[in-house]
Amino acid sequence: MTGRTPPADLTVDGTGLLCVTLLLRLRQEIDGAEPGTVVHVVTTDPAAPLDLPAWCHMTGHHYLGAVGAESHSVHALRLTAGARATRPDAPWHRAGPQG
Repeated sequence: MTGRTPPADLTVDGTGLLCVTLLLRLRQEIDGAEPGTVVHVVTTDPAAPLDLPAWCHMTGHHYLGAVGAESHSVHALRLTAGARATRPDAPWHRAGPQG
């Protein structure tokens, strides 16, 4: 990411959580947040640098990149209006009719 990462409006602590649980927590924490909200996600999951951008791509939120060089991995994203919903029990799947 070029430039400076915006400060967090909301921080989600996913320390010790793996991808599935991290995305469940993230989805719960951002529920009701306004478009434009900058979210910093703190994670120790080594897959987060791949999973978070992929989840943002799927939902339509903007992945802003890694933040600084801290002991935990911190990633920033900006919530968008009209983001695609995901299933409450499976945040890696888009919400929609079950078939």
